Amino acid sequence: MIKKSKKVIVAGLASTLTVAYMFGSFAQATETPKKTHTPSTAKEKLEAYIKFTQILNVIESQFVDDTNTTDLVDKALKGLMANLDSHSSFMDTKAFKDLSVQTKGEFGGLGISIGMKDGALTVIAPINDTPAFHAGIKAGDIILKINDTATIGMNIDESVKMMRGKPKTSLVLTIIRKGEPKPLEIKIVRDIIKIQSVYAKTIEDKLLYVHVTSFDQKVVEGVQNAIKEHNATDGMILDLRNNPGGLLDQAVGLVDLFVDEGVIVSQKGKVKSENLEYRASKEGTNKKLPLVVLINGGSASASEIVSGALQDFNRSIVIGEKTFGKGSVQVVMPIGADEALKLTVARYYLPSGRTIQAVGVTPDITIPLGKIDFTEDLIMLKEKDLKKHLENELAKIDVNTTKSSDTGIENNATEVDETIITEEQIYKDLQLKSAVDILKALIITNKGRN
Repeated sequence: MIKKSKKVIVAGLASTLTVAYMFGSFAQATETPKKTHTPSTAKEKLEAYIKFTQILNVIESQFVDDTNTTDLVDKALKGLMANLDSHSSFMDTKAFKDLSVQTKGEFGGLGISIGMKDGALTVIAPINDTPAFHAGIKAGDIILKINDTATIGMNIDESVKMMRGKPKTSLVLTIIRKGEPKPLEIKIVRDIIKIQSVYAKTIEDKLLYVHVTSFDQKVVEGVQNAIKEHNATDGMILDLRNNPGGLLDQAVGLVDLFVDEGVIVSQKGKVKSENLEYRASKEGTNKKLPLVVLINGGSASASEIVSGALQDFNRSIVIGEKTFGKGSVQVVMPIGADEALKLTVARYYLPSGRTIQAVGVTPDITIPLGKIDFTEDLIMLKEKDLKKHLENELAKIDVNTTKSSDTGIENNATEVDETIITEEQIYKDLQLKSAVDILKALIITNKGRN
């Protein structure tokens, strides 16, 4: 008897958020076109079951090596589930035990979100301040080998299992990266993945920049606090770039902060109980704050729900690059005490009725990754900077001045303020620079309406 137990239902994660942090969210950018099938008749079902049993009997009686019926059936189930889609799988006793352990403890991981794209194991995004991030892994990297094992034909669960390990142990990923003439070998040391999901900074005092790196349990609270602490802000930039997803309720809650009515996202499956709608509420909604959302190819699942819903509601301008395209729902169904099926049971749909799966969210304005050459005009130096600048120039031609000037600079040195984004930083990020310009235009437009 298969008992359906919805252990995990998240936006874009086929496992719990903890597992996503350790080993990456499970996503697939493209799907193999499926033929339309009519339901089998009772006779067709019986014939199919008989065929399976006959083949099993032939293998057991004539295969050159001794076989075990349970092992053969388990292998058949694994093949069956793997051919449904990249997210569904049969978990034998060991795999199911691994899943249970993963969801309850702390484990060494890399800090990357992975998925299948065009049949290749692909990095959706590295998570900020994790081993993979510091090692230089980038969104879009294709993982060719894990240590000495090729990933061709490997499913996501198998790759996750290989990348999992004890903290402080290492592995080598061989990757293919666009623009590189040959594969790169990158060594990464596993570690416990601890993530801050919400970062808030200011731009030019009056603009609020909020970067959501993943959708854990504190995202809505974190964004709410950021808005409260910067209540004098004229507008907000929500950065969802390289956000692999996370908890569905946090994605819905984040959209609900800016929308007061309507269906934020719906999920539809074959079974009626899987057909659900998540609606906006009026309480605590901020409808007036001008909003710009940043996305890219590393934005998946929950971040696609947020950006797509805000786009459908005409609540924000979405800019950047097309998202990954992960919009399916997986649940874990235990079979007995120590085995389970992980099965795709539904797909997510945005307010307009469009799907995310294998399609993604297309920005309102497409802006590629890049930077703008920026040269500071010395004539435009502000008075507070002018004296220091002149002292530096004198120091270059006078040794004595150098000593006194250095002393003065040391005394006046200030640490970099991590709570603000400088003009220089903005010019290094073309997408962010465009977001700032568009947000200023929205603010001016809103003022014109008042």
